[in-house]
Amino acid sequence: MTKRWTAHELLDLVFDEGSFVSWDEPIDLSYADSSPDPGYRAALEAAAEKAGTDESVLTGQGEVRGRPVAVVVNEFRFLAGSIGRVAADRITSAVRRATAEGLPLMASTASGGTRMQEGTPAFVRMVEISRALMDHRAAGLPYLVHLRHPTTGGVYASWGSLGHVTVAEPGALVGFLGPKVYEGLHGRPFRPGVQVAENLAATGVIDGVVPAEQLPEMLDQALAVLVDGPGPGRLTAREPLPIGDHPAWDSVERTRRTDRVGVRDLLAHGATGTLQLRGTDEGERDSTVLVALTRLDDQPCVVIGQDRSRQTPGHAMGPGALREARRGMRLAQELGLPLVSIIDTPGAELSPEAEERAIAGEIARCIATLTTMSVPTVSVILGQGCGGGALAFLPARTVVATEHAWLSPLPPEGASLIVHGDVTHAPEMASRQHIRATDLLADGVVQHVVPEVDGESPADLAVAVAAEIGARLRSLSA
Repeated sequence: MTKRWTAHELLDLVFDEGSFVSWDEPIDLSYADSSPDPGYRAALEAAAEKAGTDESVLTGQGEVRGRPVAVVVNEFRFLAGSIGRVAADRITSAVRRATAEGLPLMASTASGGTRMQEGTPAFVRMVEISRALMDHRAAGLPYLVHLRHPTTGGVYASWGSLGHVTVAEPGALVGFLGPKVYEGLHGRPFRPGVQVAENLAATGVIDGVVPAEQLPEMLDQALAVLVDGPGPGRLTAREPLPIGDHPAWDSVERTRRTDRVGVRDLLAHGATGTLQLRGTDEGERDSTVLVALTRLDDQPCVVIGQDRSRQTPGHAMGPGALREARRGMRLAQELGLPLVSIIDTPGAELSPEAEERAIAGEIARCIATLTTMSVPTVSVILGQGCGGGALAFLPARTVVATEHAWLSPLPPEGASLIVHGDVTHAPEMASRQHIRATDLLADGVVQHVVPEVDGESPADLAVAVAAEIGARLRSLSA
């Protein structure tokens, strides 16, 4: 059973020792005397004695590894963490102050939702909390959410679901409708396993499951990207080498090898402090695309990468993967972070299901979003660049390709089938369609080609690509 953390314990756990300063003003309980419930004031006094807090939320500011961070934390022992008018106003005030002072904000929830003793006047306060949070996000400031057991109702349906990054405790009950309420209303139990943190992470509703003990480390990773500025870089870009006149088909075959460098190699060997995000945060997840906050050669950025290792004939890159990519684009734009897109795909999903889930529209929306971004953008054709799925990640201020990377409207076999009625002319079509990195460089599609060295490891090429990305990001940011 996961430890039930109190608000004070969580503050001590997350913030550097002695750094937390409360923002809360004393509460005058006389407002409770006007409640239609004559025992409400006594209930508040008993709750305060039980919880050791004056309300169901505490707010303030502390430091996480030396970085100032504002916080809103629930105390479940105070009337099940329910949010009344005073608690809601305290949250709104803290969010507004964090925005005014330019601070990232963390919220840790544990609540049954709106306080029933106060009814609708408390219920509608969730709108004001949400309004303040969207103003905070509009200011380009990070909002990180940690969902504790349990988080339900209006809290989950407002400030618990508006984070740039959202994680939950292992085994935490997280849901819109409390299972006991559902059973009481419908006379049957809620299907088990749905409102559990692990299931929500698997289905793309939240980004992951993180024990409270690991929360300081996760926050440090996130803030290293979201708050810390770029560094000078530690990797050395590969010296320009003569690019050989390779047959296009040779490059196609090289990039299809299972030991070919991939996006995970790039993050493993060229990045630090990578925090992977999962899903669209709208209940959709597709592992063929990876979205991460990271520092590539010490340059903070959002990476959206096509993971060739997860793309198989039975699991092609579908509409959900492209929606995940667009989430990464939105994050980069909203937080003012550079965006790096990695192209490595045999093609987007071709199926009736993909058509019904708007595969063409998602490709178009990815292209449209990338062409209108104002933050620095770098696109890397790492290996296979096939069809609309590749084009969806291509538009950027700078496009880089590895020496054997390629880009084509269809796989060469498909082009051969259309032109010749068979697939045997694929090598010829690869040559005729000018798909090679050198062809793309000559046409101005690509601005730089990273040379490849025969016999080098995926790690070696990953480092060379990361170094080139870092140099391009420093140039664009300057």
